[in-house]
Amino acid sequence: MLKNITIKKGDILEKEKMISWFKTKYLLIKQATISAHLHKLSISSSSRIHLNVDPNGKDDLFFQIDNKKFRLYEQASDPTPIYFRQKEDEKLAAKHQDSEEENGNEFAYEKDLQNFLAKNLSLIEPGLSLYLEEEISGIEFPVGNRFIDFLAIDNNKNYVVIELKVSRGYDRVVGQILRYMAWIRKHHAEEGRKVRGIIIAREISDDLLLACSEMNNVELYEYNL
Repeated sequence: MLKNITIKKGDILEKEKMISWFKTKYLLIKQATISAHLHKLSISSSSRIHLNVDPNGKDDLFFQIDNKKFRLYEQASDPTPIYFRQKEDEKLAAKHQDSEEENGNEFAYEKDLQNFLAKNLSLIEPGLSLYLEEEISGIEFPVGNRFIDFLAIDNNKNYVVIELKVSRGYDRVVGQILRYMAWIRKHHAEEGRKVRGIIIAREISDDLLLACSEMNNVELYEYNL
């Protein structure tokens, strides 16, 4: 794309215009795939750590200004590229753990729950696996300007949107997961492939249970350690 369009140092690249360019040139490339590559190639995007980014600088192409704007990466003046979880995140995790009341049945930090389940999706459902497309995985999968905790594939090759709540799950998460499911159905899923949702929390509230009783495409799971 960059070879095809004229782009100079400091020029602003709008995400929607880049997506439109691909729609005219490469109709089979999905919008979510384009978004994932933009995050992988942006040195300031924290989500790139989940997208098999090259720590030797091969993928350092853009600087992400905000959710909708990018520019070319300028090595001399831009911050150090993100390749791994930042020390600040680790400190935040430690602080969060220190402030949590001791509870043997709860993950102290949502990243811990996410990291565990990424390697053990079959514990949720036999045959459930992380979505993979080339080097793009379903961990923190981009949907518009938001991210799904997991995008997975089931035994029937249908899409499964998984939302994690490290503590208690309330009914407000229903709107969140339905929005993610609708985005995948509209922008990513091939014709004939279904989309369903799974909400995982340490405790499912009565309100969430009641809200989901009106739907047959969202399942609820509680975890225990």
